[in-house]
Amino acid sequence: MVLGGLFIFTSASLGLLAGDGANFSSVAFNQIFLGVFLGSLALVLFSKINYKVWNKYAFYIFLGSLALTALVFIPGLGIKHGGAVRWLSLGPFSLQPAELLKIGFVIYFAAWLAGVKTKVLSLKYGILPLCIMVGIIGGILLMQPDTGTLIVIAVTAIGMFFVSGGNWKHITGLVIVLLIGFIILTSFENYYYLKDRLLTYFDPGRDPTGSGYQIQQSFIAIGSGGIFGRGFGQSIQKFSSLPEPIGDSIFAVFAEEWGFIGGVVLLVLFLVFTFRGFKIAARAPTSFARLLVVGIILLIITQSSINIASMLGVGPLTGMPLIFVSKGGTALFFALASVGIVLNVSKYQKT
Repeated sequence: MVLGGLFIFTSASLGLLAGDGANFSSVAFNQIFLGVFLGSLALVLFSKINYKVWNKYAFYIFLGSLALTALVFIPGLGIKHGGAVRWLSLGPFSLQPAELLKIGFVIYFAAWLAGVKTKVLSLKYGILPLCIMVGIIGGILLMQPDTGTLIVIAVTAIGMFFVSGGNWKHITGLVIVLLIGFIILTSFENYYYLKDRLLTYFDPGRDPTGSGYQIQQSFIAIGSGGIFGRGFGQSIQKFSSLPEPIGDSIFAVFAEEWGFIGGVVLLVLFLVFTFRGFKIAARAPTSFARLLVVGIILLIITQSSINIASMLGVGPLTGMPLIFVSKGGTALFFALASVGIVLNVSKYQKT
């Protein structure tokens, strides 16, 4: 999937190369060196670290990831792009600490759920700690703002809570509260973009030159691909029409070049990845290991599903990258490191 993603990224990058060669060099270096090269090393390294280590230091990892994410608000460290402050400046590199926060949360929440065991059914040890954790994370992410990451973490948290045996009534109540909170959030001026995205989702043609522009161009790109696609490097939309062709719109570029068949193949790869991950979780030796693997797989597949769904018009636009494929060396690095943890758990599977 990583090699295929690099192949897709290379083709999608041709539009950036044609328009801004200097920026292309920076993006390509970040993707290949930080994402593919260092990410692959992290995968190998983490696959050799016993998963029990993460349980031992779970709280400190979560606390450290929260602190690192909050550093984006410090002038001189945080980088503002597109109206959001989500990146840290590290010399020639930029780091999105929310990627570490996602895995830090999964590690700590898995340790918490494994520790409370059947007490998870209670309000005190189950849904209340979950609400507090998500509330703290939400406060930091909404200040950036980064609602996409918050949604991914919330969905993952609910999935882990369900797998651990959480109370159905508590889960239903939390989902309702989150939906109400999201609706209220769209009424605030700083989050009007959420309202625009929802309205565009229900009516993609409402503002074709404004909030509906990206989804319209995505439809054109995907539709132009037909059954078999235009061929590698032959996308037209990526050169001038499609926003973020190497970012959250990369699936549209891929579908234009490889058509319906290519899109189905990519979806099947993600499904195989998901089922294989859940199989490892089902055979995990401990409750912590099982919940850790479930959380990591949910993080990756939730974000990827949101990206693909938004490009197809099945879900609203969120700006989330497609894991293993889209631009984002930080996201790829932590995704591969997380898979390394899953591989380590697989070494201790029950037969």
